[in-house]
Formats: sequence, C-alpha cells, structure tokens
Amino acid sequence: MNKKIIVNIGRQLGSGGREIGEKLAARLGIDFYDKELIQLASEESGLRREFFEKADEKASQNILGGLFGVRFPFIGESTIPATNCLSNDSLFQVQSDVIRRLADEKSCLFVGRCADYILRDHPWCANIFISASKADRIRRLCQLHSISEEAAENMMEKADKKRSDYYNYYSNKTWGAAATYHLCIDSSALGIDATTDFIESFVRRKLAL
Repeated sequence: MNKKIIVNIGRQLGSGGREIGEKLAARLGIDFYDKELIQLASEESGLRREFFEKADEKASQNILGGLFGVRFPFIGESTIPATNCLSNDSLFQVQSDVIRRLADEKSCLFVGRCADYILRDHPWCANIFISASKADRIRRLCQLHSISEEAAENMMEKADKKRSDYYNYYSNKTWGAAATYHLCIDSSALGIDATTDFIESFVRRKLAL
C-alpha cells in the first residue's frame, strides 16, 4: 500500500468497536491503536503513564484531584510543559502529536481519542461510528467483565457521557451524530463479523483501495 490511509473509529461502550477495529486493521494490513496511544504518549513525553490514564477520553479539567497549576517535583523538570502544570488539555496535546506523527509515518486505525478531528486534514481518512442496541451492549459487558446487568448499564451510561463530553469539547462536533462521520453503523444489526465485512467494503471503496 503506497498511500498512507487512516481509519478512525468512534464507538459506544459495549458495541464491539475495539474488536471490529482490530479485525479491520488486520484485514487492511495496517497498525491498530487504542490504549496503545497512552503508552506511546507517555514514552514520547517523558510523563508518567498514570497521567494519561487519568485524562484518557475526559474533557478538559485538571488532574490529580482537580488541582490547577500544581508543580510535580517528582517529575523531571525537562519532561513537563513549560508552565509546569498538567491539565487534560496539555495531555491531549501530547497525545494529538503522537497521533499526527503516526499518521505521517504509516497507515493506521485509531479507536477514539478524537483522532478523526485531529486528522481532519488528512487526505485519506475514513471516519466510522459504531453503536449497538442497549440489550446487546449490556450482554457484552456482562460477559466481558463478569458483572450484573445493572452494573453494566451504569458502566455504559458513565462511559457514553465521558466519551461524548470529551469528543464534543475538543472537536466542537457531536459525538455519535451522523453528520460527524462518514459512516455510522449499528453492530447489532449484522453482528461483529458481518459489521466488519461491511465497514471493510465501505473503507476500500471510499479510499479507493
């Protein structure tokens, strides 16, 4: 593959978005990034992984108890922003730089983290949003985490709010809205494998692969 292509996947928790993304990346022969971005951002910035984990897909706020402008003497002075402050905005910027670098270097599939907005000027992007029925999402979360239906529903609601707040804040677009993406699809309609088939066909046609 000569041209560098990018597939960005937004997803509801429990929709199977990560699984679909992994399968799609394998079929397209491109690299897959989800939580892996946290480790890369940590390595490239010299900041502890825990900072990125605390800020992961959360809208702007100050981390570590909401303290603003707090100095962290246990981090090397050369590894933190010039302001010596850590906020979700500064960590978002670090992660955005990692996403842009990866997209410049090779073809990638990114899950979440506003990658579609960060790479909005990339010439070869396909932006997908994956949803699923409430019942299917609860069932999948119960199986994955061995939790009750009530706990799964609570987890779902919190994750959806967190992801929508994050995406809407940084992109000024609407998380999950059809106008925001090239394709929105309900994985409950076809199942995980057939949904992957459908998205693969769409991506290949859109990006002229």
